[in-house]
Amino acid sequence: MRGSAGFTYAEQGRTERPYPAPMTDRWPAGYRLVLRKEELTVTDPQAAFLRLTTGLLDWDLHRRAGLYVAPGTPRAAPGVDMASGVGFGRVRYYAPCRVIWSTQAVLDDDGVPVRGQRSGFGYGTLPGHPERGEEGFYAELGEDGRLYFRIAAYSRPGNRVVGAVNLVNVRIQQFYTNRYFRAAYQLASGS
Repeated sequence: MRGSAGFTYAEQGRTERPYPAPMTDRWPAGYRLVLRKEELTVTDPQAAFLRLTTGLLDWDLHRRAGLYVAPGTPRAAPGVDMASGVGFGRVRYYAPCRVIWSTQAVLDDDGVPVRGQRSGFGYGTLPGHPERGEEGFYAELGEDGRLYFRIAAYSRPGNRVVGAVNLVNVRIQQFYTNRYFRAAYQLASGS
């Protein structure tokens, strides 16, 4: 387990799942679990994998999903702090997180992505986030050359207020998860 300094939960790193590690086990107890995977049907899955990986690590997925990420936020890498915001203009609520792990695309000698890999990152919640837990975002290029986008997250309410309106909070999470998947397709397809 990684150091827990600053995190609002103790079980860091559970979203780190190199290919072909299964996504169905080793999740901590007492959390709401979200596991979602969709194939992204594109003309050139290997080129799309590179676009999606870049979009994940550069926070473009979050921006395209409608979240505010400050310009100049460093690329997703272990130890990078970021906060995504919702709202309008200067009236925003920010959810601070710290990147726990990240993985770049592995390329062959010709600069083409190797089949059978996952790239992306996982981040955990910091004080001020309405949730406690972790979320991983994955671009996956299968052995068969098919492209997938995955999200794996485990979370629970960060405080009693969020717990009291947990049904609303779950709906908000579902809303943004859906937006992440639309954004992932846009990134992968280059649209």
